[in-house]
Amino acid sequence: MNKPDFAGAACPTPHQPKETVLLGHGSGGTLSRELIEQVFLPELGAVAPRSLDDAAIIETTGQEQGQRLALSTDSHVVEPLFFPGGDIGHLAVCGTVNDLAMVGARPLALTCGFILEEGLPFATLRQVLTSMRVAAEEAGIYLAAGDTKVVQRGSADKMFINTSGVGVVDQGVQISGANARPGDVIILSGTLGDHGITVLAAREGLGFETDLASDAAPLNHLVQAMLAAGTIHVLRDPTRGGLATSLVEISEQSQVSLLIEEDKLPVKPAVRAACEMLGFDPLFIANEGKLVAFVPPEDAETVLATMRKTRYGEDAAIIGRVLDAGKAQAQLQTAIGGTRLLDMLPGELLPRIC
Repeated sequence: MNKPDFAGAACPTPHQPKETVLLGHGSGGTLSRELIEQVFLPELGAVAPRSLDDAAIIETTGQEQGQRLALSTDSHVVEPLFFPGGDIGHLAVCGTVNDLAMVGARPLALTCGFILEEGLPFATLRQVLTSMRVAAEEAGIYLAAGDTKVVQRGSADKMFINTSGVGVVDQGVQISGANARPGDVIILSGTLGDHGITVLAAREGLGFETDLASDAAPLNHLVQAMLAAGTIHVLRDPTRGGLATSLVEISEQSQVSLLIEEDKLPVKPAVRAACEMLGFDPLFIANEGKLVAFVPPEDAETVLATMRKTRYGEDAAIIGRVLDAGKAQAQLQTAIGGTRLLDMLPGELLPRIC
């Protein structure tokens, strides 16, 4: 493979002025956290959620059998629109379905907002809509409403999609990034980095190819099978910022220290080779069809066995455990026996991959 020549792929920007929005503010890492905590939350005040989970839980009256509502929204700006294993439409449906699933919700319906650039071929739009229908059918959800805006040429990059979703959380299901407990076993549902490296390889002019396909998939059926098998404390899909950022977020939300083991992390050889060539760490590469679960030790083997019987959990593996409460810290035990502290992604590693 030839080393690709592209700008901005590994460009943390800690020293740039922060009075304007940077690409890194959309990374899902440290700058994204700063944007939320220093701009959005102070301005939006009491009307904004504080949990920082993937979806908000809404307590309502009149719900049957103790059910609660879950609500989430997400925007998708991936470039290119089509890539091995998926496209922007498939990604948009799966992304919001998974955000709902990560709080234990059963997704019910989605809304879709399209921003289309003048000149977009109808054939492209139809192909994306077909993918959305297929993904919605697999997830078992209803596309309840939509909206379309068209902007002038040059005002957008072909197509952006926003999806919002609503679901139901059943009585007794209590899943949050704040619920990790000492002794919890950490389970990863499959291989790391497939989506991020696939989209990167699909970009024109980068000069390298792989046989990888995006892992984008709706995970709601996998989550429901896991809930039927045992108790789940935490679920998170490690999208932007990758697994490392998700683990740091969870350690901070729950105020626990945790340890994962490098030699137990499933990574495909093609992803590992691409990361070594480009200087990336698979721990920070985005995934769109994987989840990490924190499970009480007495339920871990049962939940793991259940995951491995499913389409999207067949490569699931135990990768670590929660150590202690009171100190927020995520550590990696390296393959050679050392220990490394994990941190959130500081800037934008791979822009516009979701």
